Amino acid sequence: MPTNITPSHTLRRHSFGRFFIGAIVALLALAALWMVIAWNWNYSEGERAGWVQKFSKKGWVCKTWEGEIALVSMPGAIPEKFEFTVLDDAVAEKINRYMGQRVALTYAQKVGLPTSCFGETRYYVSAVVPVTELQNYPGVIPAPANPAPAPSAVPSAPSAPAPMPAQPPAVTTTPGLPSAPAPMPAPTGAPAASGATSGSVDATQPATKP
Repeated sequence: MPTNITPSHTLRRHSFGRFFIGAIVALLALAALWMVIAWNWNYSEGERAGWVQKFSKKGWVCKTWEGEIALVSMPGAIPEKFEFTVLDDAVAEKINRYMGQRVALTYAQKVGLPTSCFGETRYYVSAVVPVTELQNYPGVIPAPANPAPAPSAVPSAPSAPAPMPAQPPAVTTTPGLPSAPAPMPAPTGAPAASGATSGSVDATQPATKP
């Protein structure tokens, strides 16, 4: 039975099929190269600190850990949400332990990854550290590490007054006569001199005329 297909038509059909298959292979190779470059290149890197308020593992086919932290810039401001993805189960376990606490997340942002099998976000967390120190917000005064002890409520007893120094005995003199010098106190344990005693007596007696 004769056919209308000539050898030139057959050769042209085979050439088109090879070109189509080659184009598909080239597109797949370019897509794979792009995914490798996008996965190994980070658009940005940094840290975010906030309170972990949501963290779960979800996905239709590819299950990934997806979380959310609340960022607070100052008291009274509306908290900003930071959504992230975790691929390492060890890091996900640490974040689960710090649920509801303030943590610092180390992340890398990747751009150009297709589909959601790589995660719902493009912020991939690689490390988590708890934050325990108090942030110095305006108007917040942190408590000292070693507070001073409170003063005692019971007042202390007043100290006894210092003793007054001993004064030398007063010497009575007669008007018109020179006063005798005050006798020096005798040292402790020694008898007083007789001259000092007689002098003091003579000084107190009135003089007699011859």
